[in-house]
Amino acid sequence: MQNNVKVLREKKLMSKSELARKAGVSVVTIDRVERGEACRLETMRKIILALGYTLEDRDKVFQDQG
Repeated sequence: MQNNVKVLREKKLMSKSELARKAGVSVVTIDRVERGEACRLETMRKIILALGYTLEDRDKVFQDQG
C-alpha cells in the first residue's frame, strides 16, 4: 500500500515512537506501515489523526485504498 506516513512524520520532526504513542499503536506497526505493508482501517485512522490530519485528508496520507 502506497502511503506518505514516513515523509509526513519526518516533515513534522516526529520520531516513530512519538507517532506510535500519539496514534496508540506499536512502533512495529508504524514500521510496517512505513514499509508499505497493509494495515487495518482503524490503524490508518489513528495514524492520520496522530499526524494532525482530518479523515477527509486521508488521501494525503494513504493512497491506493481501492
